[in-house]
Amino acid sequence: MLGGYKGIYNEGMKPVFYEGRRRQPGLVRSTWMVAVVVTLLISNLGCNLARLAMTPTGVGGGETPPLVEATSEALLTSTVLPATESPQSIFNGNPPNGIIVFTCSIDTFDQICSMKADGSQNTRLTTAAATEFYASIAPDGTEIVFSSIRGGTFQIYGMDMDGSNLRQLSDGKGSLYAPEISPDGKSIVYTYETGKTQNIWVMDRDGANPHALTALQGDSIDPTWSPDGTQITFASTRSGSRQLWVMNSDGSNPSQVTDLLNMGGRSSWSPDGTRLAFYAGPTSDHNIYTIGLNGEDLQQLTLGGDNLAPSYSPDGDWIAFTSFRDLNNEIYIMHPDGSEQTRLTFDPRADWQPRWGRWH
Repeated sequence: MLGGYKGIYNEGMKPVFYEGRRRQPGLVRSTWMVAVVVTLLISNLGCNLARLAMTPTGVGGGETPPLVEATSEALLTSTVLPATESPQSIFNGNPPNGIIVFTCSIDTFDQICSMKADGSQNTRLTTAAATEFYASIAPDGTEIVFSSIRGGTFQIYGMDMDGSNLRQLSDGKGSLYAPEISPDGKSIVYTYETGKTQNIWVMDRDGANPHALTALQGDSIDPTWSPDGTQITFASTRSGSRQLWVMNSDGSNPSQVTDLLNMGGRSSWSPDGTRLAFYAGPTSDHNIYTIGLNGEDLQQLTLGGDNLAPSYSPDGDWIAFTSFRDLNNEIYIMHPDGSEQTRLTFDPRADWQPRWGRWH
């Protein structure tokens, strides 16, 4: 059990994300039953099924949808794979590069996993009987930081890329989520929750000198650094409804970027620092969007399937995200124009919260 953690769940309900994290971990029993029934039905279609399922999910013969207007309510079609199959993803051009860390629900607990950006070498990195999630990779590709309740409260931990050399970085105070190492490698920004309030904090890479960057009424969550390290974007209810904001790395000069309904939490900067990727939409029908830092040029990239937690690749050619379109949370990637949406994970478990990084 997760104690006082607000992510406590009711079995039998579909996973729901809140502030970038789920209320219900894992694949629920009802989804298992649906998957089994559908699998038995489609198994009679023959050996072509696996070949079709490995192509990017989209509309019409495996074609991916183009950019659409933000008001579109169209749904993507999808194919459910047998739970025992783990095919390799297929790409039209050169495969993506780098490594993706993500949350993988194993043995009733959320754990940290990693894989190459083409979906190969899917590896479990943590094994604690405790919720561990919100992983991200150091810019130099040498360390993974994440949030874990293994010590009784959610704290920030670091480990080497292979899961070794585990160490607690935070001081044990509050409940801490969404850590991310700064581009210069010197600091970690994160969400600090105490009581009923959440704010953005920063500390040194070794955990020293923790201090708040936001302290207004309302919640501020899910921070992420700009590519040059001079700014931080985050989601906040300081203006009423949750919206994306950007502030200087010292917490000064906050400015609102979005003014949209049903905003999510986690976002990601494009490597050139000109756009933000984020998710928004009603419960169970989130989609991925990008927007300019000035709040203009809103682009919708996905069409239904409940898509969350986007993360740009270091080279800017791809965006990783979570999708429920195949009746289970899986990791997908696509180009920044929404094309070539390709599934990377094929697990009976839930895979979610992807974060992209480089090989060191």
